[in-house]
Amino acid sequence: MSKNKTTFQCQACGYNSPKWLGKCPDCGEWNSFIEEKEAPRVLKSSHSVEKLQPLSEIAQVSVKRRLTGIKELDRVLGGGLVGGAVILIGGDPGIGKSTLLLQAVSRLTNNSLGNTKACDTKPQLVFYVSGEESPEQIKLRAERLSISSPDIILFPETLIENIIETSKRLKPSIIVIDSIQTVYTDELTSAPGSVSQIRESASKLMLYAKKTATPVFLIGHVTKEGAIAGPRVLEHLVDTVLYFEGDRGHSYRIIRTIKNRFGSTNEIGVFSMTDSGLSEIENPSELFLSERPSGVSGSTVIASIEGTRPLLVEIQALVSPTTFGMPRRTSMGVDFNRVNLLIAVLEKKAGVQLGGMDVFVNIVGGLRINEPAADLGIIASLVSSFREIPIDSTAFFFGEAGLTGEIRAVSMAEHRLREAAKIGFKKAIIPQSNKERLKKDFGLDIFGLKNIEEVIELL
Repeated sequence: MSKNKTTFQCQACGYNSPKWLGKCPDCGEWNSFIEEKEAPRVLKSSHSVEKLQPLSEIAQVSVKRRLTGIKELDRVLGGGLVGGAVILIGGDPGIGKSTLLLQAVSRLTNNSLGNTKACDTKPQLVFYVSGEESPEQIKLRAERLSISSPDIILFPETLIENIIETSKRLKPSIIVIDSIQTVYTDELTSAPGSVSQIRESASKLMLYAKKTATPVFLIGHVTKEGAIAGPRVLEHLVDTVLYFEGDRGHSYRIIRTIKNRFGSTNEIGVFSMTDSGLSEIENPSELFLSERPSGVSGSTVIASIEGTRPLLVEIQALVSPTTFGMPRRTSMGVDFNRVNLLIAVLEKKAGVQLGGMDVFVNIVGGLRINEPAADLGIIASLVSSFREIPIDSTAFFFGEAGLTGEIRAVSMAEHRLREAAKIGFKKAIIPQSNKERLKKDFGLDIFGLKNIEEVIELL
């Protein structure tokens, strides 16, 4: 008889080694190797020559979606749930992952919700598998959210074979796994939550979802760095990856789309955590600007794009003389290296000497902006704080800065201007090339700039 093979696997990236290593040579993590035993298995191919099809002969199928009844969730999903989609939701403990899904499935069980013209109107049976909480704990949360539906079936189980077998008998419309790190298969001897267990369990769920066209939600734990725990192959297996973002010091929560095979990526949905659960925020720009101070230096508003949604957020900068030999550079919500690059451009091309200054940059509200269109707003905030010049509260900025000091055009300029005019802004400071391409001004006074010297003159 063949013996079980013993290997050591990195729990961060899935790298295999015949012996224990202190540091993973693939991802560089320390003390991440765990011994795992795998029984030898004979793999049989399920494909045959008869299943081969030319691409031109494959019939086109329209994608049918089911609305969840939560507009912000439907936005990040690309317009609703697709049959057979496997959706992974990650986030910090207690941020609201289980609360959001419980609210979503409760609305899906209502016949008046969860259906479009392309979908049927059959009752939606939800199979909620809990590997961490007891049914009594879920019932307490449901009572707090005023949820009581006979179509939500709770199943406290962690063995994937039992979960799939029960699903075949129930034939639910939606499956929720809370969480994927607690699920395991008895085909492997490693502990639940290990790389091999997560990969094998997710693969079995994905195959079941595709064969039965049943949407599956997977709740995933996150590491201390904020990434979803387990191997990266888990994110490659699923169709959609959503990240829950937010700070416990703030009441709002943000869902960001990282991957979506059925819609656009980088979409966000904004929610507010209340006593009765998560409530949608239809106009997040007003939320982020609600407490903006007026008549102070170092505060500007930028028009950013998250997916297809324009957002107006406040950037604050604090520039003060340093009392140490090495000035401090701190950024929150924007790339640290990007801020250092803009400081160097200001010193070289505009003569703004910040070498002996502490510089702090923050996106108000905890939001993170990754696009380069925030460059012009960061520059304006730095100059405003350095020279103690308040910026007009009715003005906003967007534009990318180059290394030679030029202001470059950005995409979706009209969407940004339209959103700002809707909120009540009067002046727009944008790249000159964007201004030349505009077909309408949306009732705004638009200033086109070519380089950062013009930014300083305008301020």
